[in-house]
Amino acid sequence: MSQRNTNLPAADRALTRIVSRGQTGVDRAALDAGLNAGVSIGGWCPRGRRSEAGPIPELYPLTETAARSYAVRTTWNVRDSDGTLVILLGEISSGTKLTLAAARDQGKPYKVVHLRPSDAPGLFTTENPPNDQIQSVVDWLRGRRIRVLNIAGPRGSSHTDVYSEALEFMSLLLKQILDQAPPD
Repeated sequence: MSQRNTNLPAADRALTRIVSRGQTGVDRAALDAGLNAGVSIGGWCPRGRRSEAGPIPELYPLTETAARSYAVRTTWNVRDSDGTLVILLGEISSGTKLTLAAARDQGKPYKVVHLRPSDAPGLFTTENPPNDQIQSVVDWLRGRRIRVLNIAGPRGSSHTDVYSEALEFMSLLLKQILDQAPPD
């Protein structure tokens, strides 16, 4: 039986913090998965806690930038993290392209996960089994020694299932990370 490593000092855990922009969809799914798993969460959001659904709830401990621009918080979240995980269902949106460009420009590692490599409904397909996707991300996190992980992806208005599918993926990912003993 594996042992949860949440009681280990932060320096000994593979992942210590999830940051995100607070937008609906993937961002909020990542923050909710972190909250549910007991992982520290945070990040930057626009002045006024701006999102497509109105102000970002205070439940999410995000810091407002001085600007109302989404671009500023996107760039700062990339800057203040060790790496960025982009979770997609389909096409890459302009906001997600901005995140990837910021990671490239800043020389930060990034990984893109396509939860739906085909048009088949549901979170995982035979071409994309959950264990392979999750293990790929775990290996990437460990290989790059990522402690602070920025999560990005499409907003809620892009697809009705983006929040639920990203939440399921992030919950499974965090469970695997937290249940595994840290590598020697």
